[in-house]
Amino acid sequence: MHSFLRIIPFSMLVLVSGRALAQAPARDTSALSLTLAQSDELFLKNNYQLILKQYDIDNARASIITARLFDNPEVSFENVLYNPDSKKVFDMSHNGGQYQAQVAQLFRLAGKRNKSVKLAEAGARLPEYEFADLVRTLRFSLHTDFYKIYYQQRSIAVYDKEISSLQQILGVFEQQYAKGNIAEKEVLRIKSLLYTLQAEQSGLYNDLEDMLTDFRLLTATPAGRNIVPQLTDMDDMRQQVSSIPYQQLLDSAIANRSDLKEAKASVDYAGLNLKLQKANAVPDLTVSATYDKQGSFLRNYSGLGVGLPIPLFNRNQGAIKQAKIGIDASVAAAKSQQLAVENEVSNSYRSALRLEKLSGDIDPGFGADFSHLIDEVNKNYQKRNISLLEFLDFYDSYKINSIQLNTLSLNRLSSLEEINYVTATPFFNK
Repeated sequence: MHSFLRIIPFSMLVLVSGRALAQAPARDTSALSLTLAQSDELFLKNNYQLILKQYDIDNARASIITARLFDNPEVSFENVLYNPDSKKVFDMSHNGGQYQAQVAQLFRLAGKRNKSVKLAEAGARLPEYEFADLVRTLRFSLHTDFYKIYYQQRSIAVYDKEISSLQQILGVFEQQYAKGNIAEKEVLRIKSLLYTLQAEQSGLYNDLEDMLTDFRLLTATPAGRNIVPQLTDMDDMRQQVSSIPYQQLLDSAIANRSDLKEAKASVDYAGLNLKLQKANAVPDLTVSATYDKQGSFLRNYSGLGVGLPIPLFNRNQGAIKQAKIGIDASVAAAKSQQLAVENEVSNSYRSALRLEKLSGDIDPGFGADFSHLIDEVNKNYQKRNISLLEFLDFYDSYKINSIQLNTLSLNRLSSLEEINYVTATPFFNK
């Protein structure tokens, strides 16, 4: 066995497949096992941020109803309070009473109503885009948390295996030490390694709890409920980023990114607002019908009135100028957003290609016997076929490379998920 360890170059340990390094954690009967698709279903159904954002959409749509409404007519009535001739209060008699009634209706000119409706409709699209972008962002967080939890649990399982093995060895060695068959320093070194692994595992558990908390919030899962992600199809790891042209990714991002659509819709909104503000500079017409019993130059007077403000001082100059500034600002914001999208796609694509190349160097067949090897190391160390130093070195190498390969697998899947995120298109990890 000693010679077998020596023929394995340490550099080859990084070629071990992540799925051969650690078995999945033991299934907790109270745990909630979820696939990625099931997690998405819970997220879309239960997430409170999405529910709250939906109210913004409903509120914006309600403004369209308001914009479509016509102005209400105005009715006024005036009666004499006290008639000193007839000595009557509110005198409405035929000969002595006096009252006046008027009906007035405001007519908005220059297409203000239609322009207000179009502006409200354009404004209602903005929270819809915000909602879609929130879904995109939170789904990305959900998927990355899903993968993080999965690989964190696999890393914890590596520690479980090493800690269990060391505890068995320590029990045997303590018995041998009591009989005087081995030196105390060996027992202390084994204890030191055991305590170190337990402390490191405790840190992993703390990080896992933070991940689980975020995941529970996204899916509205009860607090304290353990989540066990299930990756049933590891073929995702063989998906090739290089098989998709970069231009296709960029075109998908420009066509589908909700934040970019929102930025472009803001330009349209600003343009419609300018049209409305220019229309508001045109005075509105008020038409009224009046009846006066005997307060006018003739009895039972009726008249038709027309009112129109003179745009001498206020021609809505300030609001028009603000609307023009709003157009310039929204155009600049849209250009900035498109540039940001292009850079995000480019950066994510290059990162994914690097991780794809690195993952391509992993030989999935090499790790078939590696988990079995640690058991052989334990046996040979107890038989004194290998030294304590070699034993400790192997344990450390096994742990480090297991964690590294889990991290590499996580980064690989996360890079694919990031491409989905920046392009707003499910190219990978479907």
